[in-house]
Amino acid sequence: MNKYIWFLLLVPFALFSQKSNLKTGDLLFQKMNCGELCEAIHAVTEGFDGNDFSHLGLVLIEKDSVFIIEAAGNAVRKVTLEQFSENTQTIMFIGRVKSKYKKLIPQVISFSKLQIGIPYDDDYLYDNGKYYCSELIYDAFLNAYGEPFFELQPMTFKQPNTNEFFPAWVDYYKNLKIEIPEGQLGCNPGGISTSKKIKIVGKLN
Repeated sequence: MNKYIWFLLLVPFALFSQKSNLKTGDLLFQKMNCGELCEAIHAVTEGFDGNDFSHLGLVLIEKDSVFIIEAAGNAVRKVTLEQFSENTQTIMFIGRVKSKYKKLIPQVISFSKLQIGIPYDDDYLYDNGKYYCSELIYDAFLNAYGEPFFELQPMTFKQPNTNEFFPAWVDYYKNLKIEIPEGQLGCNPGGISTSKKIKIVGKLN
């Protein structure tokens, strides 16, 4: 059998092997392709092992199919892994809560499912009846744990080592006709990826 045929056989097997590493309740971190706003997020947040993350979702496996619950687009939604993967051209990282927290997963999933259809939080303001990606994950674990599981931190929209806002954020909030929420508490994918309560267990192309 020639090398080309071997390659065609091995590629689907490699993809299946990667998917088989996923478990319900895993967190999938990715570096999105969203231009200047993503670049601004990457500049002020740091993820696991120095990686840049601007999005994450919650893994849900149903009948051998892999889905992701995410806050993206217009609302919280459930998408296929393939759809979720279209957000990025880089390797995604798999996060998993440590063993002593695994009992939280069923409630985390139940809570997240109930949020499907809740509007996307374009304002990036915590606890305003809408969800951005890491906010959904924060609240899902808060609900299951009974107290904060991940940390909220003061958000910044300013360029590092300056007192100047990123122009992309200035334009963004100008269009929304609200003030930039500088210093207000929030969360981000990078911060969650560095939590001591989870472990990065693998990667996914």
